[in-house]
Amino acid sequence: MSTIIYPTTNLKATETLTLERGDGAYVYDNQGKQYFEALAGLWCTSLGYNNRELIETVNEQMGKLSFSHMFGGKTHQVGMDLADKLTSMVPVENAKVFFGNSGSDANDSHIKMLRYYFNAIGKPEKFKIIARDRAYHGVTVASASLTGLVPNHTHFDLPFEALGILRTDAPHYYRGALAGESEAEFVDRITHNLEQLILKEGADTIAAFIAEPITGASGVIVPPAGYYEKVQAILNKYDILFWADEVITGFGRTGNDFGCTTMNIEKPDMMTLAKQLSSAYMPISAAVIKGDMYEAMIEPSAQVGVFGHGYTYSGHPVSCAVALKTLEIYERDNIFTHAAEIGDYMQKRLREFQDHPLVGEIRGKGMIAAVELVANKQSGEAFNGGAVGGFAMQACQNHGMITRAVAGSSLAFCPPLIIDRAQVDEMIEKFSLGLNDTLDFVTRENLLKN
Repeated sequence: MSTIIYPTTNLKATETLTLERGDGAYVYDNQGKQYFEALAGLWCTSLGYNNRELIETVNEQMGKLSFSHMFGGKTHQVGMDLADKLTSMVPVENAKVFFGNSGSDANDSHIKMLRYYFNAIGKPEKFKIIARDRAYHGVTVASASLTGLVPNHTHFDLPFEALGILRTDAPHYYRGALAGESEAEFVDRITHNLEQLILKEGADTIAAFIAEPITGASGVIVPPAGYYEKVQAILNKYDILFWADEVITGFGRTGNDFGCTTMNIEKPDMMTLAKQLSSAYMPISAAVIKGDMYEAMIEPSAQVGVFGHGYTYSGHPVSCAVALKTLEIYERDNIFTHAAEIGDYMQKRLREFQDHPLVGEIRGKGMIAAVELVANKQSGEAFNGGAVGGFAMQACQNHGMITRAVAGSSLAFCPPLIIDRAQVDEMIEKFSLGLNDTLDFVTRENLLKN
């Protein structure tokens, strides 16, 4: 056994698969077995593996400037070029960009910049953040506190109250609706709950509301029509910032440039970007804020002598070069349009499983989806624990496809954006085999409920 402490892993079940190489939409283990990578690594390898342009970009930038920090006024052209490119793409007004290394640290940076900003404008009491149940926003102490998933909280004693983290409803109609409640009534109820939370806490104490346009680790929740319009109206009414976590949904994943576009979120005040920003070839994240927030921070930083936040690898030149090339490829090769077309086909093929006895709900947009497995198809009763989801994930892997069980017994799909229809068909075939194996398993174990 290795001496590694493995991330997000059952520490009694480590080193179950050793990968050695990847090419396109496929990875290969140390026995030479091929797997279709149906989750694009961790929702991130948008351009697939072994992209020669990105590899050459790494080599070229390594030879030119392998490292330079951005502390104390130092900069480099590739970092400035990437920031300018991002500001031209995002829907944030007069956007300014802070670079980091992961979605977690970008969300952590946002928390700090929110506090800095409201202190700068004389509103230090306005620091609380509304996050949603079943959200995922990272695993640092601060970003894990934003996250709304029990496994990311248990045993960690996170400082929710000290950080001012508030919690509101997950917008998941299938799991959260009351008996006989329509989608419109569900939206009205949970947005009413949001407004009541704001009134209870005091709007003058709440800085921002954070949301993934479509969630990832919590099971690919796609909110019902009208949800974000009502949320934004409430936030605007009470002068609370909208913070869009686009770590998974950014850069074509939902069939548009950003999940905000897909879900009709207009002009978020803040955005978090990572993962597909560099197709995961190098670690990089971006915390994007609107211009007036940045302007308010300038004079206070001058009074102190420094804006006292930053990472050694903020704006790492190799990461910036790879991200810039990734964005160039997206634009040149019409990747977002391709993702929209293939995404429509993928969603259509996945919905062919709607009548399968194990399938409760199929949800998604573009090239991100989840199939939720249930113990009772009529009532939607969930399986206890994660054993069935874990079995299904392993069954798919046995048939040569890597996916991930999320939110208990939902299998997630998030393949590289470059795949074609034939590869969607391949993914569907492998999933069908794994799903049927899972049906055999739950039948043998008497886990289905009638």
